[in-house]
Amino acid sequence: MEAYTRALRQTVTPDSVVLDIGTGTGIFALLACRFGARRVYALEPSDIIKVARETALVNGMAQRIEFIQGLSTDVTLPERADVVVSDLRGILPLKQHHIPAILDVRERLLVPQGVLIPQRDSLWAAVAEAPEVSSQCVSPWEDRPCGLDLSAARRIAVNTWSKVRLQPEQLLVTPQCWATLDYTTVTSPHISATLVWTMLRAGTMHGLVVWFDTVLIEGVAFSNAPSAPEAIYGSAFFPLEIPVTVSAGDTASVSLHAYLIGEDYVWRWDTCVFDQGHPEQVKASLRQSNLFDRPLAAEDRRKLADRHRPMLQPEGEIDRFILNLMDGQTSLGEIAAHLMQAYPAHFTSLPDALTRAGKLSHKYSR
Repeated sequence: MEAYTRALRQTVTPDSVVLDIGTGTGIFALLACRFGARRVYALEPSDIIKVARETALVNGMAQRIEFIQGLSTDVTLPERADVVVSDLRGILPLKQHHIPAILDVRERLLVPQGVLIPQRDSLWAAVAEAPEVSSQCVSPWEDRPCGLDLSAARRIAVNTWSKVRLQPEQLLVTPQCWATLDYTTVTSPHISATLVWTMLRAGTMHGLVVWFDTVLIEGVAFSNAPSAPEAIYGSAFFPLEIPVTVSAGDTASVSLHAYLIGEDYVWRWDTCVFDQGHPEQVKASLRQSNLFDRPLAAEDRRKLADRHRPMLQPEGEIDRFILNLMDGQTSLGEIAAHLMQAYPAHFTSLPDALTRAGKLSHKYSR
């Protein structure tokens, strides 16, 4: 927050129009007002925006902030912003539709030469020795609790990345920059690159750790590297399927790929470890992906195939029936009554029908 506060203080002027994407409880919007912004637009898709509105009112700033509940990609503003501020990251900046949202805002809602906060994020990676993290990942599925063989779940566990906080001494190599996201120029949400390291010391490779450094504006930055003060983001830990014993001078090559598919990222990390004295000798060759972190049965895979011809199940038919009645003319009470008439076996009371219709109204209606 200190870094974001300094960035806003240095960029916002009395003539500024500020756009806060993902405003949450409204802190960035309030700070922009405090620093003199003429107008602030605060966007947030979730109901937490109600707290933001109340907070603005309590702080006497409600007149200068327009709160809009929705996604930035669905919003058109009456004027372009001079400053766009956001923190749409998760553990890493590669989260859901963060980058596509910034691209859209940059093209539609920001004035030419306007300011983006953050300006860029650099993603760093290193291989690490993390026995406790590795044990937490695999031990429940290897230790035969209650005498039961749970090894079938191990494949899911070792293909699932998680949030960690490691210490600098746990790194076996010198960190390398995997990618830099310059939000003023980036055009694709996908990242793919191979990193090669030489081991600085002997140890055991348990996984790959990835973090980011950010430049909010020139001269204002922070990092959540293992050597930096702890931040809320943490680091991402990609476990190895099996721990690999290494010696100083051994080489590790990791191809790390992140592709935005659907609503979130598909990750792949392919690891090769080579003996220093015998480069042709491969100590380990592993291929992992979070595509394997979910137990897809054959029936599930069939439904995802490009040749599958989907047909709605009964619950889907009910949802379609409700959505077709949402025409801006028919009330929820009337929809519920139609629902009871069309599906008497499913809805035996008006509250049941209203609850089902209300959920879809909350999610989809205007």
